[in-house]
Amino acid sequence: MTQLHALRLRLLVQQESNRIIHEQIEELDLSVVQARSLCWLALLAEAHEEQASDAERRGNTEQAMGWFADAMRLRDAIQLVSSIEIPLPEEIFLPGHSEHKHFGEDMPHLK
Repeated sequence: MTQLHALRLRLLVQQESNRIIHEQIEELDLSVVQARSLCWLALLAEAHEEQASDAERRGNTEQAMGWFADAMRLRDAIQLVSSIEIPLPEEIFLPGHSEHKHFGEDMPHLK
């Protein structure tokens, strides 16, 4: 079962990589890539934490420590990806409007 899961994950990563590679540079939105990466990293970290808890319940401390260590590495990767500052586009096209709207014009300022 683990091999099947690993193969499915590898295929999914390859598909996403191909999709990103084949997009035109102008169409590539790095903030979307960052958000997708964070979603996948968070899901993987949660899955590893669940595996660690399951191994601990079964009394397999060594395996639990391995899963937990992997989960911590994934959490570190989440922090790293989160810390990358990607500039937001200055203009965003709003559907239904014939012109571009400057980003943040009608948004409240955060403190």
